[in-house]
Amino acid sequence: MADSSEVLGWYFWMGLLGLCMGSYLNAFAMRHPKRLKSQWDQEVAQYLERTPESLGLSAQPQATWFKQRSACPVCHTQLTWWQLIPVLGYVLLKGRCHHCKTPISLRYPLVELLTAGLFAGIAHMSVPSWHALALTGLVSALIALALIDLDSLLLPDDLTLPLMWAGLVYNALSGHVGLADSLWGAVAGYLSLWLVYQIFFLLTGKEGMGFGDFKLLAALGAWLGWQVLLPVVLLASLSGAVIGVGLMVFKGHDRHQPIPFGPYLVIGGLMAIYCLKPGSTQWLNLLTVL
Repeated sequence: MADSSEVLGWYFWMGLLGLCMGSYLNAFAMRHPKRLKSQWDQEVAQYLERTPESLGLSAQPQATWFKQRSACPVCHTQLTWWQLIPVLGYVLLKGRCHHCKTPISLRYPLVELLTAGLFAGIAHMSVPSWHALALTGLVSALIALALIDLDSLLLPDDLTLPLMWAGLVYNALSGHVGLADSLWGAVAGYLSLWLVYQIFFLLTGKEGMGFGDFKLLAALGAWLGWQVLLPVVLLASLSGAVIGVGLMVFKGHDRHQPIPFGPYLVIGGLMAIYCLKPGSTQWLNLLTVL
């Protein structure tokens, strides 16, 4: 058995990595949709053989994330190194921009702390290994997708599809979930929500969800196996119903206003990662008890 100091060190370093990754994910979730929109504007203008300016579209492509310096979204003052320290920078700034005193969203430290906690959870589940590294990538991608969907109602293909393929390749190489279970997880994940979408559209003439939701559930199926898809969807639906009712009761949220389903799929997926054994159907015993 590993020495207790080694175990604590493993938890510490994973938590610290989670704090840093959470800081990056906050910035990435803000910038990536803007970069995509700029790219789409350029493609539309090129297709119509017009200039972007003449169409009222973005004239210049957004810089990639690694070429952009973090700055206040209001006064655009670039942040110094100490202001970018996860959580601590927020505390030292007292939750306000150092230059213009605009309040900084509490979302930044919360996402950093959440990611740190989830990474520490991976340390609890796994010893230092490629499996732990793969899980950090999966969890990071899920957090990024949830944040982007919350902000822009988008689940970009350039995130969901690579995540699905990564799950298939990972399970093919590691055997963590059998390749057949992983493959059928991707297929069943996509088709299940696609069928719900088609039935809802036939009955109401309205689109109940976006295609990105299908691909996100396919990615979760590829990583975790087809066996966990039903509890993931049930947990997502339950959390969505509870939070949706809460928003309507306490925030006056219009029930006709679209609500992104991606974050709730992420909640269901994270609960499956930490609470269910991949490729197992033991959760069915709970239904038998109930």
